[in-house]
Amino acid sequence: MSWIKVVGIGPGSMDDLTPRALRAIVEAEAVVGYVKYLKFIGSLVEGKTVVASGMRTEAERCKKAIELYKKGLKVSVISGGDPGIYGMAGLLLELAVKEGLRAEIEVVPGITALNFASSLLGAPVVQDFAAISLSDHLTPWQVIEKRLDVAAQADFVIALYNPASSERPENFRKACDVLIKHKKADTPVGIVKNAFREGQWVKLTTLLKAPDYPVDMNTIVIVGSSSTKVMGNWMITSRGYDI
Repeated sequence: MSWIKVVGIGPGSMDDLTPRALRAIVEAEAVVGYVKYLKFIGSLVEGKTVVASGMRTEAERCKKAIELYKKGLKVSVISGGDPGIYGMAGLLLELAVKEGLRAEIEVVPGITALNFASSLLGAPVVQDFAAISLSDHLTPWQVIEKRLDVAAQADFVIALYNPASSERPENFRKACDVLIKHKKADTPVGIVKNAFREGQWVKLTTLLKAPDYPVDMNTIVIVGSSSTKVMGNWMITSRGYDI
């Protein structure tokens, strides 16, 4: 029986691929994904029908996956990190429903970049937190700015995805300008680039100094709350235990 599985592969290392995700890829007859992510799992897709494409072709990839499913194939759609967190799951499900497709669709979770970044920094998100993408490719900057403002006012720990790219190099600095209106200048900030990948880089700094550091699409920035502190080499958000 044919099926579609949207599979999260985490940061790309085979060590960080869940057994469920591994099984979904191995059992698939066709694999569809962003070319960079397919390179991470290259040894697993040999002998399968492979559809690879570049950035900003997500809709085309999902449509191709549905097309292959209709031909009777078992299809895995590859998503970096977790497919339900800034991943491919929503788009695929929307298209499937729009087409009236009664497909056997499964979302296979993966470990999102926030988890890996957090582990490298210590324990910065053990309290309530908000995750906000700074990419204004699909979301207007005014909406992103409002979300940043409200999250900062509410004293959330804030995880910033997609902080900057070549097309929007100033978005991270603009975001920090919004956050510092409600958070102290010395609020701890952790910057993690290429978590658990080649070129991994980790930096602890403050909200005031954070904009001076280079960030890109492979970077996660975690901005602390009023309960966050740096202890030794760790960024820790207190849960409130009396110790």
